[in-house]
Amino acid sequence: MFRRTFWFTTGVAAGVWATTKVNRKIKQLTPEHLAVAAANKAIEAGGRLKDRAVDFALEVRDNMTRREAELGDALGLNVPVDRELPAPRGYAVIENRNSPPYVEGPKKSTYPTYPYNRNEDH
Repeated sequence: MFRRTFWFTTGVAAGVWATTKVNRKIKQLTPEHLAVAAANKAIEAGGRLKDRAVDFALEVRDNMTRREAELGDALGLNVPVDRELPAPRGYAVIENRNSPPYVEGPKKSTYPTYPYNRNEDH
């Protein structure tokens, strides 16, 4: 009698365990759950890609700075200057006579405007 009870209980436990496993797998294969899983994996992959891109950009910047310093030393650009530089030159403002005059408000310009139409070229 005890053996029969043991095997009956073992069979019921195995049935409950198998049913639970099958129900979980069916739930995982629903379209909603698959969409959520795919979105989570995409977000995770995007985060890893972003981290790698940031690391690459920082490495490029460091190497660029180091190389610029090497080139500056080779060309003598990093040598301190013993004399003062001349004062910056002043530039005269040149009036552009081809541009329409500035008019405040909603007034129209006196110059004709031509619309650009690609079909007129052919």
